[in-house]
Amino acid sequence: MSYKADFRIWRGDTDGGELRDFKVEVNEGEVVLDIIHRLQATQAPDLAVRWNCKAGKCGSCSAEINGRPRLLCMTRMSTFAPEEVVTVTPMRTFPVIRDLVTDVSFNYAKARKVPSFTPPKGLKPGEYRMQQVDVERSQEFRKCIECFLCQNTCHVIRDFEDNKPAFSGPRFLMRIAELDMHPLDVADRQQAAQEEHGLGLCNITKCCTDVCPENIHITDNALIPMKERVADRKYDPLVWLGNRIRRRGSGD
Repeated sequence: MSYKADFRIWRGDTDGGELRDFKVEVNEGEVVLDIIHRLQATQAPDLAVRWNCKAGKCGSCSAEINGRPRLLCMTRMSTFAPEEVVTVTPMRTFPVIRDLVTDVSFNYAKARKVPSFTPPKGLKPGEYRMQQVDVERSQEFRKCIECFLCQNTCHVIRDFEDNKPAFSGPRFLMRIAELDMHPLDVADRQQAAQEEHGLGLCNITKCCTDVCPENIHITDNALIPMKERVADRKYDPLVWLGNRIRRRGSGD
């Protein structure tokens, strides 16, 4: 079954732009990225869009479809009624380069600020030993394809540009939580999460979880547990006392 669909695509660059209307053929089983490619082939050869795998695993084709952050390659046209106008716009949180392509360098800058896995001193690669039960919780976070849809939908940076220097966003707070849960990581992730990456700015609305194409429970399994660990360390009197005793025992 084929039909003609009404598409509204944002066209523009750093200087501004507008939504433009197109009528394009849709065939059974197609996804929005198929339609964008048909538009490039038949009506708008200069339309810019970022994509790579077309299998929902590279995270490249992130955009907003009818106002919702989605992957173009994983959004089936059967989601929409044939008479429905499908509006495709670039991710709103990041600066537009051209058309549907945004500058996501903010995310890579934040990634560089997260110290990598830090094993105990004297433990060499190949000597890591841990139980599967100890890593099961954090393995969920390894499914992240870095589409940055969670970053895009997080209103802490989506609606407040001034928060960007102090807030790393859910993707990288999840990375910190993953390392903090690792049984062999010895870096102080909790203090860094609060003081350097803005964990306190997250108000756990679960908008990041709602748009994750890998169905990672970012809020429930990463952000909330990290907040609990930070709060315990700072406010729980027994934890505070234990930390004091350990510091004294180490000669600090």
